[in-house]
Amino acid sequence: MTTATTAPLDAPPTLKQGDADDRIGLRAHVRHTGALIRRNLLWIRNNPESMFDALLMPVVFTLLFVYVFGGSIGQALGGGQDAYVQYVIPGMLAMMSMTIAQAVGTGFNEDFQKGIMDRFRSLPIGRASVLIAKISVEILRMLIATTVLMVVAVLVGFEVTSWSGLFAAVGLSALFGFGVMWIFLTLGVVMKSAQSVQAMGFLVMMPLQFGSSIFAPTASMPGWLEAFTQYNPMSGLADAARGLMVGGPIAHGLWVTLAWSIGLTVVMAPIAIRKFTNKA
Repeated sequence: MTTATTAPLDAPPTLKQGDADDRIGLRAHVRHTGALIRRNLLWIRNNPESMFDALLMPVVFTLLFVYVFGGSIGQALGGGQDAYVQYVIPGMLAMMSMTIAQAVGTGFNEDFQKGIMDRFRSLPIGRASVLIAKISVEILRMLIATTVLMVVAVLVGFEVTSWSGLFAAVGLSALFGFGVMWIFLTLGVVMKSAQSVQAMGFLVMMPLQFGSSIFAPTASMPGWLEAFTQYNPMSGLADAARGLMVGGPIAHGLWVTLAWSIGLTVVMAPIAIRKFTNKA
């Protein structure tokens, strides 16, 4: 009597993290990104309260700074509250880009806590598509917040002297926000909770926003702080937006903003994608 023997079946090869990205072409990446953008937009439609920050924050901050600080700082500018409106609104445009950018990190972390990102990471889709889709929707939210800001700005007396300059300033703000979002996406991956991401974002945003030319001229600041504002990306964006929208110097603020935007994207985008791909 003979005993039949069977050779063990070879186990299917296990895909390493990142192999999916290597096997997916550009067209598939674009298709996956579009599908994920649609998914994120549908989520916003079903959860309209997620838009409250984009809709209400521009109103609250504009009214607060114009009517609380406008009189005193406007006098220092030599024109009262009307002069301060012309000064602060372009700065508020810069602030919106940073504030909305922070939301991408907290939302991303919450998706991890709910297991949504684990489902995405188990699918044969490009890892970068998940991040780019998230950023694309946040850029859209940023543009909505900017639209609300400009409507409120006109109601409180802001005068746009150059519409082409306004669109250029909005585009520059979106470019800077795109770069900053990669930082917050990285924080959303590595931090253990959305509260931690929010706290870290607060620690980063406060010095950059208030140690800048967003809300007040820098000439009266101490020398060391004024030197810091010269290369603070928030000052660069605020000054460039101010020059584009109401007139004034543009060159220094423009190159500072572009340098920071490109540098953050080049450095942080690969880090964010790698952290997302390799997260245990």
